[in-house]
Formats: sequence, structure tokens, C-alpha cells
Amino acid sequence: MTREVLAKEIYQISHLTGEFLLRSGLTSTEYFDKYRFESSPTLLNEIANQLAPLIPKDTEVLAGLEMGGIPIATALGLKTGLPVLFVRKKAKEYGTCQFAEGLAFKGKTLLVIEDVITTGGQVVLSTQDLRKAGAKIHTVLCVIDRGGEKGTENLKASNLEKRPLFTMEELKTAARSLKVDESL
Repeated sequence: MTREVLAKEIYQISHLTGEFLLRSGLTSTEYFDKYRFESSPTLLNEIANQLAPLIPKDTEVLAGLEMGGIPIATALGLKTGLPVLFVRKKAKEYGTCQFAEGLAFKGKTLLVIEDVITTGGQVVLSTQDLRKAGAKIHTVLCVIDRGGEKGTENLKASNLEKRPLFTMEELKTAARSLKVDESL
């Protein structure tokens, strides 16, 4: 599947209109329901195929953020053979009481995986927790960068490079192309 076709497919299955409150507290008239592309085996597989080349060479562990980053990190782990860490927003209060589940990661270079980034708030918080626990992190991979400069600035302030598969503008361009195709 080409990059443009994947963008069209993601947009077609995930783009919703209405009034939506985002995690950042902002209100939006459009929303990308990430669970729609994450729950499609065909799309998730293709997303992993196209994200894999963006993984930095020094990555030792893929850190999928709760909840949307976890299926993407798992699919990437299956493609690359890299181990996956499942990162909670807060430590569970039973069992091992950990905020990150999986193999030991102290001293290892992690790649943080998120589905959609707007302001990067949760990425920054989770990265801080992982770094406090001994992880080395310099890059964040996401499927959709819907925040543009604000998210980039917030991540840069935390010494993080953002590598999106698609920006909001790319998805909108794909949507315009889709509408042209449908009118034929």
C-alpha cells in the first residue's frame, strides 16, 4: 500500500466530525478515532510497515503509551523483533504496582510510541517517568501529528524528537484527493 493510499484509508475510517473535547482540554470540530485504525488488522499492519523505517537505529525497546500506543508498539515489535514495554498513565495499585509492564528497561534506549499527538502532554509526562526509572529516550514516533508546532515545541523542551507518520495536513490532503476520487 502506498503512503497516499494509507493516508486515505486512515482518514476514511477514522475521521469524525462534530464537537469533541480533546485530552489537552481543547475543543475540536474534527476527531480522529484512533481505535478505528488500530482495530483494523490490515491498516495496523500497514501502519507498522510504514513506521518501521522511522525507528532510530539505537532503539532497544519500543515503549507503547496507554492505550493507543500499545497496539502500534506491539505491531512494530512483531515487524522488527524489538521487545515492547507497555506504559501506563499511572502505576497500577495492585500486583507489581508498576507503571511500565514488560522486560527490564533501565539503562536501555527506548522509543516512545503514541498514536495521535496534539500537545504532547502525555508523551512528556510518560517520558519523565521512564527517564526517572533509568530509560534513555530521545525520540517519539506517532501515527498522526495533529498538533503541529505546539506539540513539537513541548517535545523539544523535553529533548524529544517527534517522528510522525502523517501530519494533519497530509491527512487533509489525502481527504481532498479522496473526495475528488469519489466524485468520478
